[in-house]
Amino acid sequence: MAIRSLIIDDEELARENLSMMLESFCPSIEIVGKAGGKDEAKKLIAELQPQVIFLDICMPSGTEGLTLLDEIEDKNFLVVFVTAFKEYALKAFSANAVHYLLKPIDIDELIDANEKIEERLSLIASNPESKKEYQQSLTNTAVSIRNKNSNKLTISHSRGIKIVSIEDIEYLEAKGNCTDLYFKDKSKYTDTRTLKIYEDILDSKKFFRTHKSYMINLSYLKEYLTSMGNTAVLTSGKEVPVSRSKTKEFTTLLKNL
Repeated sequence: MAIRSLIIDDEELARENLSMMLESFCPSIEIVGKAGGKDEAKKLIAELQPQVIFLDICMPSGTEGLTLLDEIEDKNFLVVFVTAFKEYALKAFSANAVHYLLKPIDIDELIDANEKIEERLSLIASNPESKKEYQQSLTNTAVSIRNKNSNKLTISHSRGIKIVSIEDIEYLEAKGNCTDLYFKDKSKYTDTRTLKIYEDILDSKKFFRTHKSYMINLSYLKEYLTSMGNTAVLTSGKEVPVSRSKTKEFTTLLKNL
């Protein structure tokens, strides 16, 4: 069954370009409407009940796209943010596991977004509780973009979506193309994002990648041992290796804590 979708962008050329790309490369997406602004978008969302909206944040300036989300109480749809924003905005999207497309839109990224939409819709259908968690991740994204920082993180896992406090993460361990996150309460979750993505998301002043397979929260660092290899010992007792290539940077960082 086709996925009912709405394109929201104040630039007509951008709306038509995205529409043509979706029709050409994402056959499961059905464009049921297009809106050029917040008020028109609210009307069409109420009338057409789309499953997905492709939303430009800047309409016509500022963050009108985020205001649109604020004004819709029951968000019965997924959001793909379409934006020219960079830096902190992209970190906010990644940290909250929401979909986004950077302008100019890349075909491969569009196809990837389509696949993720299908996966998320399937997850929500099988686990209705994950809908509330997804909606919370949208709220967290908006807060992060407006405040330029956030202490929340969204993790997609086998049972749904988990929203956690970044400060509760003790360390992260790479598992192939996934990442295991270990928390201070001894819980663990596996996320489908790589450790490299987490390195980009997390604050480098609070987290340090000690090894190709590990990243630690410096708040939980107890001591650094060099007697039998270079090892960071965390408050839980976990010993994390520090690679030779990271030793100088790590020791310099410790002196400045």
